[in-house]
Amino acid sequence: MPRVDAAFKERVYELVARIPKGRVMTYGQVAAHCGAAWAAWEVGQIAHTGPVDLPWQRVVSKQGGLAAGWPNGGRGAHAAALRADGVDVSEDLTVNVGELLWSPNQTTLL
Repeated sequence: MPRVDAAFKERVYELVARIPKGRVMTYGQVAAHCGAAWAAWEVGQIAHTGPVDLPWQRVVSKQGGLAAGWPNGGRGAHAAALRADGVDVSEDLTVNVGELLWSPNQTTLL
């Protein structure tokens, strides 16, 4: 399997930094926009070790699921971080990806 390089990680950091408050992207969407559509899992790994000042809470699974490995509380802590961003998180700890999905190709007026 191909591996991601430092340039890919930097593109991920730059893209995640741009996700607007109140919106989300999926791991696969981030990977594809950064040039490696196959690398959704790798984006998740980068999120676990990347700069803590980036809005990683805005990255979710393609079904809107939250990260079980979120620091200090798993999915519940991920939900709290999203709610602090103004995102509605359902009782089953998912978000409505169809409603909240953001693309770097669109203009956001939020």
